[in-house]
Amino acid sequence: MSPQELGLYSIGIGDRFGQQGAAQLRACRMALEQGVEITPVWNKSHREHTIVGSDPSTQRNAADRAVAELSWNRPYFVDADHITLATVEPFLPYCDFFTLDVAEDIGRAVERAEAETFISRHPELCGRLAVEGLDDPLEITREQALAAAKKYLAAVRQAGKIYRFIRERKGQDSFVTEISMDETDNPQTPAELLVILAAIADEGIPAQTIAPKFSGRFNKGVDYVGDPEQFQKEFSADIAVIRHATRTYPLPSALKLSVHSGSDKFSLYPLMRAAMVRSGAGVHLKTAGTTWLEELAGLAEAGGEGLEIVREVYRAAYSRQQELTAPYAAVIDIRHENLPHPDATTQWTSEQWLRALVHNPRDPLFNPDLRQLLHVAYKIAAELGQRYLDALAACRDQVARRVTTNLFERHIRPLFLST
Repeated sequence: MSPQELGLYSIGIGDRFGQQGAAQLRACRMALEQGVEITPVWNKSHREHTIVGSDPSTQRNAADRAVAELSWNRPYFVDADHITLATVEPFLPYCDFFTLDVAEDIGRAVERAEAETFISRHPELCGRLAVEGLDDPLEITREQALAAAKKYLAAVRQAGKIYRFIRERKGQDSFVTEISMDETDNPQTPAELLVILAAIADEGIPAQTIAPKFSGRFNKGVDYVGDPEQFQKEFSADIAVIRHATRTYPLPSALKLSVHSGSDKFSLYPLMRAAMVRSGAGVHLKTAGTTWLEELAGLAEAGGEGLEIVREVYRAAYSRQQELTAPYAAVIDIRHENLPHPDATTQWTSEQWLRALVHNPRDPLFNPDLRQLLHVAYKIAAELGQRYLDALAACRDQVARRVTTNLFERHIRPLFLST
């Protein structure tokens, strides 16, 4: 069996309710028509399946339907997003991309002797290392390398256990592996990332993407909060370290960065694009939740029953804010005092809802707190059941147009097409 290859550019296009696959794929086809191939990856996590009441088979069926509808003859994948050993089993028959979430194991102590053995096996990690793409050589003392090993070895070894569990059941080279290292307190330094990559190679994990932690806040559905210049330095440094590692260790040459909660980071796309053009590197961008928000925008735009559903979803979300936001506490910052009371939104027109919801920071009526709350409120729509799905069907053209335009014009074009 030949290895599954993700390609230089790829995009995670999660779809909470499995209704927008064709609209999402249409954006990738538009890019292909302009000469740029972007591999679509339909990603959905165990948590999202649990909240919505779906399962991995419905995720696969939705992706396959979209591919058939648009006669897509390029690679595509279905991602078991943020899985662990405890949650991976149901995904095995249906997914060919696995994001291994080992966040809970970052910082789990290993014995100093174990870290010493690792460093002894990798003396190249210590000293002065010239890395192409970095302005200055890496200066890594033995104690610094040991500290990085003690912090990350347990996480990488857990990733190895998950990878081998999947491989034993699906076969060698039958799926793409991503390792998620982003849900930790501090960004990895270039030296730490190099240690992580050496450990991944030791585990025999053919990772094609890795999601490190970056400075700043990658909140759901809104732009980056932080210092863009610092992000650009980290992003470029990570590209350089990955390239160095793929030349030094038995890792896939196509290994690339993955940016989680990557939708709506409009201030970063030009910086990322510049680094990608300069280095020739690829990237995997995860944009799952933006599709659900465009569904809401399409319903609001349609008026009638669609608009009424948006009002109901917001009212329920406002009253259940703590319940809905708890699972996403690390990736949202909602100031409750900035949320309009539902009573005040009862008479909002379609235009008022769109101006509050659609991500346009230049619009004085745009409300990022409302947008973030609705981002995590898809549970409310799931509780509406068939009524919500019927509304989407009734407004299919409006919703699909918004989904395609948002994905292509606001995400794909500035990151993958702009020069």
